[in-house]
Amino acid sequence: MNPFAHFRYSRNKHTSMALFAVAMIAVGFGASGCAKLKARDELNKGVAAYRDGKYDNAIEFFKQAKENDPTLTNAQLYLATAYATQYIPGAPSDENVRMGESAVKEFQSVLATDSTNLSAIDGIGSILFNMAGTPYTRARFEESKTYHMKHIAQRPQDPEPYYWVGVINWTLTYRANLEARGAWRLSHAGKALRDEDPLPEDVRAAYLKDNGQLIDEGIDDLKKALELRPDYDDAMAYMNLLLRRKADEAATPDERASLLKQADDFVDKAKEIKQKKMEAPPKL
Repeated sequence: MNPFAHFRYSRNKHTSMALFAVAMIAVGFGASGCAKLKARDELNKGVAAYRDGKYDNAIEFFKQAKENDPTLTNAQLYLATAYATQYIPGAPSDENVRMGESAVKEFQSVLATDSTNLSAIDGIGSILFNMAGTPYTRARFEESKTYHMKHIAQRPQDPEPYYWVGVINWTLTYRANLEARGAWRLSHAGKALRDEDPLPEDVRAAYLKDNGQLIDEGIDDLKKALELRPDYDDAMAYMNLLLRRKADEAATPDERASLLKQADDFVDKAKEIKQKKMEAPPKL
């Protein structure tokens, strides 16, 4: 018996198995490559549909792209953005609420693998803000603010997240102001308290305790936004509004008048900048 016969057989068997394994890997890579190519094709189709305003079609293309390549971050971001675009702030239907929640879920799936993705961070901050208004949900406004603060932590040179912190803080403190005035009117039947009147002393003290820090934080953030973008007229508009909330904290008429004057000055400046922007020649 040839002593090498078994060796040749064994070697040929192992070689065949190795070649089979390599072939299977190649097939796997080929299938994976085809799926990724298909994902990019679906992504491109979705982008085209999105640009044409065909959001339902775009969502389906983005879903397919994500299914074919779960690592394709752009597919997840576009899918989340398409959901967010479909969401109508204030509309109470279950379908509309699902759109908003689906947008948040898709943005969060991006952050699960890339916690620093600014597009997803900004996307969640924006959609939560829109969902928080009707019905008014303080917790959602506060959650929205945390995402704008995450943006600030990464890109402190960007003015927009400072602006949004100011907007959210004004929203919260304005709502608290309305509720405080409403409660006082209910407990003082027959007595007038206009929205522009100073708060009664007991109400003022409670309002300052609960909202003073938020007002100051909002003013500071809007100042930062204006420092980074001096012609940020929207930030000026909300600075005016927050200064009026600050005026409700004033202990004396002179202090209140001074804060209201500062608020009026921001209104005038914002109007002036808006006018200049309207008169400026269009950029080519």
